[in-house]
Amino acid sequence: MKVFQTICRQLKSSKGFSVEPAPCVVFSTSSYLCGRKKKVNPYEEVDQEKYSDLVRSVLSFRGHAQAPQSLFEEDDLLYGPVRKCKAPKQEEAGVPRNWCPLFNPEKSGKPSATSDPTIPLKIPLQRNMIPSVTRVLQQTMTSEQISCLERWKRRMILELGEDGFAEYTSNMFLQGKRFHEALESILSPQGNLKEPDENLLKSGYIQSIQHVLRDVSGVQALESAVKHETLKYVGLLDCVADYQGKLCVIDWKTSEKRKPFIQNTFDNPLQVVAYVGAVNHDINYSFQVQCGLIVVAYKDGSPAHPHFMDAELCSQYWAKWLLRLEEYTKKEKNQSIQKLV
Repeated sequence: MKVFQTICRQLKSSKGFSVEPAPCVVFSTSSYLCGRKKKVNPYEEVDQEKYSDLVRSVLSFRGHAQAPQSLFEEDDLLYGPVRKCKAPKQEEAGVPRNWCPLFNPEKSGKPSATSDPTIPLKIPLQRNMIPSVTRVLQQTMTSEQISCLERWKRRMILELGEDGFAEYTSNMFLQGKRFHEALESILSPQGNLKEPDENLLKSGYIQSIQHVLRDVSGVQALESAVKHETLKYVGLLDCVADYQGKLCVIDWKTSEKRKPFIQNTFDNPLQVVAYVGAVNHDINYSFQVQCGLIVVAYKDGSPAHPHFMDAELCSQYWAKWLLRLEEYTKKEKNQSIQKLV
């Protein structure tokens, strides 16, 4: 059979000779096949002789593969030359330009032996042109933080109304103030302050921190101002004392929501580490601090969450604080220039 097919192909290719296929006849006893109309192929109605030259030219064309250079030339012809723009220069994130160490090598890590341990430092805060830690953090909040704060404010106003929200914020501020006054009475040596209000001592916030107070001793400063001599910022810290045997800057916070992780405290670690750096570079403090502690107390009296920050963690947050401080300085400089224009 294969030999016969080969002979037929050779005869068909030779000149003057053609092999016509014999008509195929199919017999069927099926009434369906006999009665069905033959399906007409639309391509059979096309004048093949008319378009034979076109088909032959298309099928016989073999184009060369386009090289990259020819593709670029074609693009230039169709769309014009490519404009090469430089990518925007991005500044390195997370690296402060003006680095200042968190710890002061010229200071001792322990309080001076000549200082009176029974009288904690209480330096008043001087109001001047130097920015405070709180102001720096407020002016450099991220857009996400601002948006979150605005959503919370709108939700509270929707629930309480304008007057109700104003009263709520006023009460929260007053509760925080009384909480710190009660803490100052508890941590101060006996006789240095007037007798604390018994109602304050029985409040839920004070009950919340009882397990933390058992680990606090050796108070060195209470509600005392600090100033970073090099970086030029000030602040009012809550407390400097030993927590579980390690000297810390302690920041007492009140909250209605649970904050079991340090990430839940938002910018509080930056505030604490800013105070740590300021203490270490303030001539009014003879000692050096290497750790921080954030204590979140709850109104219902449930156990507070203490968030301890060791030297390594403080160093990480210190780099972030320096970036926020640089951002604040840049904003203030730009605003000063705009005022002059």
